[in-house]
Amino acid sequence: MKFGDNLKVLRKSKNMSQEILAEKVGVSRQSVSKWENGEAYPEMPNIIALCTIFNCEITDLITESMIDLDSLDEEIKMNVVKLKKEKQSKLKGLSKAIYILARIGKIVTRIGIVFSILGMIAVAICGLNTKIDTAKREIIVFGEQVKYEKKGNVIVFEKNKGKNESLYSDDVERIERIERIVNTHSLGYLIIFFEIGMICLIITIYAGYIVLSNLEKVFMNIHDGNTPFTLENVTHVNKITKYMIVVIVFPMISGLILCGLFGIKSTAEINYTDILIILVIAALGYIFEYGYEIQKDSKGQLYGDENE
Repeated sequence: MKFGDNLKVLRKSKNMSQEILAEKVGVSRQSVSKWENGEAYPEMPNIIALCTIFNCEITDLITESMIDLDSLDEEIKMNVVKLKKEKQSKLKGLSKAIYILARIGKIVTRIGIVFSILGMIAVAICGLNTKIDTAKREIIVFGEQVKYEKKGNVIVFEKNKGKNESLYSDDVERIERIERIVNTHSLGYLIIFFEIGMICLIITIYAGYIVLSNLEKVFMNIHDGNTPFTLENVTHVNKITKYMIVVIVFPMISGLILCGLFGIKSTAEINYTDILIILVIAALGYIFEYGYEIQKDSKGQLYGDENE
């Protein structure tokens, strides 16, 4: 399709006559007629005006299937090449920023997993060396006594070494809730409860790590010049979809199960935002699969030569 043919299609799509278009651009009707018939090409200011009128870009109007670049004058050709380079540069910069952020996120999730495992070990060790007496309101950890009492609207924890030394304070309702749990279940039971909760947390963090890892690979491929719609990227996006569902839904489900096992009222719920995120990510997965199908016979290259 030639430039003139594209211009004619755009004009008719707006139900616009040659006279009206000529008036909007600021040229004669004969000029518009010559453009559409391929007898002449508009100057760069007029091309920009056409793009504004039809809400399109220069590359949409005059490159590839629109017209052979070699048939354009040097001024227009240089502007098209410049615009193409600017788009490529922006896309490369954006994809690089995303995969770097994903890489940083992977490091953070690794650290989170390590600290969660260390927390599990610390709680298990401390739990085996801890005694809680809610009647006396005292906690003994590794033989050291810590007392807690209500002062005003808070619970204050103190240890006694010749004189009382305040450690920290906490909300009364929270501590009373913990006391009821301690009186209902053994300390060992509570440690198991905590450990299972930490395992669920680690699974969630690991799912987040998988999401970030695949996100990094997708945008590294885009940065390297491959079209987003490759079979490899489709696989990565599908994994992102599945593991994002785990990240969003698993904490809620595991929380409900744990609270049910221990007879604790749960406030966990999935909200509208979570559902929306899942739907959007699932839709992206289908878009990538469809994109792969419609371009799988192409070369799959996103960036052209700088001299094109």
